[in-house]
Amino acid sequence: MTRTLTLTAFFLMIAAGGVRADEAGVPRWEAANPLAPLPKPPLGIDTTFDKLKDPPTPETVRLGRWLFFDKRLSKDGTISCATCHQPQHAFSEPTPVSTGIHGQKGNRKAPPVINLAWTIYPHFFWDGRATSLEEQALGPVANPIEMGNTHEAMISTLQSIHAYEKYFVEAFGSAEISKERIAKAIADYERTRMSGNSPYDQWQNQRYIDGYQPTEQHKVIAKGFELFNGKAECNQCHLGQNFTDSLFHNLGIGWDAEKQEFGDIGRYEISQKEEDKGAFKTPGLREVTKHAPYMHDGSIKTLRETVEHYNKGGNPNPWLSKKIRPLNLTEEEIDALVAFMEALDGEGYMDTAPVAFPK
Repeated sequence: MTRTLTLTAFFLMIAAGGVRADEAGVPRWEAANPLAPLPKPPLGIDTTFDKLKDPPTPETVRLGRWLFFDKRLSKDGTISCATCHQPQHAFSEPTPVSTGIHGQKGNRKAPPVINLAWTIYPHFFWDGRATSLEEQALGPVANPIEMGNTHEAMISTLQSIHAYEKYFVEAFGSAEISKERIAKAIADYERTRMSGNSPYDQWQNQRYIDGYQPTEQHKVIAKGFELFNGKAECNQCHLGQNFTDSLFHNLGIGWDAEKQEFGDIGRYEISQKEEDKGAFKTPGLREVTKHAPYMHDGSIKTLRETVEHYNKGGNPNPWLSKKIRPLNLTEEEIDALVAFMEALDGEGYMDTAPVAFPK
């Protein structure tokens, strides 16, 4: 009865002019975020949503898109998921670390939200503390220096925005607003942020075709690819269609040689395994040019400097990954690796914030 009355009141508001609507009576926010088919994975992504245990639907994705960009999920209405996961930066950010409510600075950079629907291992965040995209979506909401809210307060806020009720009904079959449903909707939107059809993917798609004649760009990609999988040994950790193993490695980033300690102990805080001190998750490399600076703390400014860090063998420390050692790459080879990574920039993930939100 309560839901029926609420929805009735909502449509009466539209009829009375209480909610801006187009000529067909569709609320402005709905016209700006229409229900749409799920996007098809682009070239280079060799799997589909129906392979997932609980795949997204157009309804959960539309709801999740609003929630992802809606600052009202934060305590003071100033921060959304998209504040740090910015579409123009491959759903990451151009700063060394994230900024939350009241201008508070974290100690880590927001990792990109790209091609996360299919992962080798279910680890999210730099230290892998979340085991699902849903868990990852809820984490920043309750983090005191990020969105600074509580899950209970977030739910209460959304319950007070009566126009959202209709979209929870469409997505989940009833008007209940819970943290699990909020997380599912945001995660499903994130699952649709896919990158592919890059120059690298096009080269891979063409190079075995009879009569193929490589372009100059393809020759550059081929040279970088050979180094990436050979002398530079990048594929020891950056592998598969997303160029990550989703595991944790110590590169010596953040090591204080004078104090003989890490300011951020990384995966160790979660696993309590000695070998995980200073280890962080391997990031994917698609759209890697879009979100400099690099590493979990944004301490390396450019892609070239990143390759140079690997080339020197990282920063020595007691827990340095056994996969990290001096590579003896030439300047030309470093240039080729950078050019290869630049060729991983593709399409399919971009979005902009909805121009209106349910009220």
